[in-house]
Amino acid sequence: MQLTLEDDLVSAARLTEGQARLTLALNLFAEDRLTLAQAARLSGLNRLAFQGELAARQIPQHYGEEELASDLAVLQERGIKLP
Repeated sequence: MQLTLEDDLVSAARLTEGQARLTLALNLFAEDRLTLAQAARLSGLNRLAFQGELAARQIPQHYGEEELASDLAVLQERGIKLP
């Protein structure tokens, strides 16, 4: 799906295309509608840069049991042992 925003609406909001993408991504992430990776991809930023934007806006990152289990599985697959 492609989403097209009229230039006058983006201009009225005083946003560039990148800022509009970031704003949408931040809001969808904050509403728990997109994962961190998905929101970062939508914003056009890498995950670290997107996390920086979240921190700058004081938007908490969602990190629950499922994410922890996934991260631990990746570490175990790579042979990384935790203390």
